[in-house]
Amino acid sequence: MGLVTPWSVSLALVDAYSMFVKGLPRQPSVLLVVVVGDWALSFLSLVAACSTASVTSLLVNVSSTYCPSKICNRYQLSAAMAFMSWFLSFASTLFNLWLLPSL
Repeated sequence: MGLVTPWSVSLALVDAYSMFVKGLPRQPSVLLVVVVGDWALSFLSLVAACSTASVTSLLVNVSSTYCPSKICNRYQLSAAMAFMSWFLSFASTLFNLWLLPSL
């Protein structure tokens, strides 16, 4: 997940620059790099979300000595936010994949 934040910030900066210049990068190779990068990071985000959910499930089902109620609730919220992050990343990937043939 440490790769997703710099990637998203750099894409936001490129989008903001293209809005100020009033032009989008029209090179298919640039958009292909964005699509492949989004796809790879979306897959890694899904892997992180699934591992977070499995660890949370394991801690909840083992016993209350390893995971007090307040901390387990935080782990469950973290797993839910990880899946939300994956869903938004995957939506971005699909949108960029939809834009690729338009060039």
